[in-house]
Order: sequence, then C-alpha cells, then structure tokens
Amino acid sequence: MSMRLRKFIGTIITVSFLLIYCLMAMVLAARLLPGTSGVVQLGYYAVAGLLWVIPVGLLIKWMQRE
Repeated sequence: MSMRLRKFIGTIITVSFLLIYCLMAMVLAARLLPGTSGVVQLGYYAVAGLLWVIPVGLLIKWMQRE
C-alpha cells in the first residue's frame, strides 16, 4: 500500500473517529455530570479531552510507516 493511500485512509478514519468520539463524550457527560461538583466535571473533561490522543497517535504511527 502506498504511503499516499495510507495517509488518505488514515485521515478518513481519524475524522470519523473524532466525530464519533466527541458525540459519545458529550452524551456521556450529559448523562453523568448534571448535579456533580465542578472538580468532577473538570476531571471528566480533562480525561475525555486527552483520551482520544492514544488511538489517533497509533493511527498516525501506522500512517507514517513505510
């Protein structure tokens, strides 16, 4: 598989994953966080805001492979 095709596929997967991930994080926050303290909300958004980096980082590593 050429690098150009791998980057194209990786880009499509990354955009799709981030869209789904953001929607799921919002739905989960809307169900779990109402009525919780600001510290709990901050913790949730900090973790949810950084958790996507792991799978996307692995995908980028795959895209850069020769």
